[in-house]
Amino acid sequence: MAIMLILAACNGGSKETSKENEGGSGDSSKEKVLNVNNSSEPGSLHPANAQGTHESWILEHTFEGLTKKTEEGKIVPGNAESWKISEDGLKWTFKLKEGLKWSNGDPLTAHDFEYAWKYALKPETAADYAYQLYYLKGGEAYNSKKGKEEDVGVKATDDLTLEVTLEKPTPYFLDLTSFYTFYPIDKKVQEENPKWALDAKTHVSNGPFKLTEWKHKESLKIEKNENYYDKDKIKLDAVNFALIEDENTAWQMYQSGELDLAYPLPVDIQGQMVNSDDKEFKMGKELAVYYYNFNTKVKPFNNAKVRKALSMAIERQKITDNVAQGGQKPAFGVVPPGIPDASGDFQENTGDLFKEDVTEAKKLLKEGLAEEGMKKLPDFSILYNTLDSHKKIAEAVQGMWRDNLGVEVTLENAEFQVKLDREKAGDFEISRAGWVGDYVDPMTFMLWETDGAYNDAGWSNKEYDKLLNEAKSTMEPKERMDALHKAEKVMIDEMPILPVYFYTKPYMVKSNVTGVYAPINAYPNFVYADKK
Repeated sequence: MAIMLILAACNGGSKETSKENEGGSGDSSKEKVLNVNNSSEPGSLHPANAQGTHESWILEHTFEGLTKKTEEGKIVPGNAESWKISEDGLKWTFKLKEGLKWSNGDPLTAHDFEYAWKYALKPETAADYAYQLYYLKGGEAYNSKKGKEEDVGVKATDDLTLEVTLEKPTPYFLDLTSFYTFYPIDKKVQEENPKWALDAKTHVSNGPFKLTEWKHKESLKIEKNENYYDKDKIKLDAVNFALIEDENTAWQMYQSGELDLAYPLPVDIQGQMVNSDDKEFKMGKELAVYYYNFNTKVKPFNNAKVRKALSMAIERQKITDNVAQGGQKPAFGVVPPGIPDASGDFQENTGDLFKEDVTEAKKLLKEGLAEEGMKKLPDFSILYNTLDSHKKIAEAVQGMWRDNLGVEVTLENAEFQVKLDREKAGDFEISRAGWVGDYVDPMTFMLWETDGAYNDAGWSNKEYDKLLNEAKSTMEPKERMDALHKAEKVMIDEMPILPVYFYTKPYMVKSNVTGVYAPINAYPNFVYADKK
């Protein structure tokens, strides 16, 4: 889902909100307002333009796709009430629920889904996630200006029927229909005001909540959407999101009662809670990897030996045990645990694809630099987004490179959106990154296809591309998974990125809040939460 900010989850309310919630339980006349922290200013709250967890967390509560997921990860009807699949797996027919409405009262139809998907693919939209719609017949051709909009495989045959034709059979397509790039948008609103998604006054959505306030770089507010078809099951009246980057400040707000949910936790608190019996502490599973990008377009990081040397010289267990402190698992690949293989778990079957070895790292570094005509590494920096946990991990890596390789590196922090923009522009040497699976399949972690939207390392390998195409061209489980295992190995052998660890999802939620759960590939969900 994207690019992982691994931000937070909590927000202080206004004085009025605080008064409303004083005294807690028992009085049904008081508004139920949940306070959480989103940590960073969203770049856009438009399904086609969003690209990170700082946006998707809000979108997942204000929009809904054809399908949605239960707490257990099961795919169930969302805006669609049913669907049929052709025998060859290429044609999907979705029937929408009757009487669906947008938050502004406009009728929501299958035409809105068709319009939204084609809008995301439209070349002028420049959507980072357009590639997720390449599964549609003609989708990639249209997005790359080699095909026509009318040839894209999505069509509303009437107000309640959406016909989808895929380029190739895709085992995880139903999972994708719950992802935010596949959300609908109100065609009428989009055409009347292309900037509707940048202001709460003009924002229109179809989910359980609607955006009602957006004080940029300060806070957001979403309120119960009375036009949502399942509104009677929504117990919260509103959710306040703070936009506070410092997780220590957010933690203090949680302790003082200004926040009802805290995520992420400061690393020291996280370490304490993992070993405590605090009933407010929750440990959710996470389908995500923490890693560093190498800018392979910049010398000497264009050299695989240099990249491998830096990767082999850090001590991941020390980072997870002493810095991250959240029970994370050191990563020696990019696909995390929790994804089914043809048989068993994909990551467990993969095992470790490389090992830490300081002696070998020194040798590789010397050889790689010599190949580039260098005697030592030039000045370079690690770019990371402003969070204390990222700073501490970068400091640990900095120390390990100094101690193990005699290499000096500087650290540079930036706001999350600034970091993303710089990565897209290639304005970095090494950058901190994270990826949450958009769906439960290894393919969602195969980001480094040539010219891929999230291939910020700028790496290219024909064998890797070929193996991904093989995996996309078959529905046979073992064939698919074998190709994906091989692709992961090809990538790790050249190390365009430096895997650090596989995430866990430790968070805190107040005891008077119920119904919050943590999907394996998303931030804590509070659609059906309640507050006493």
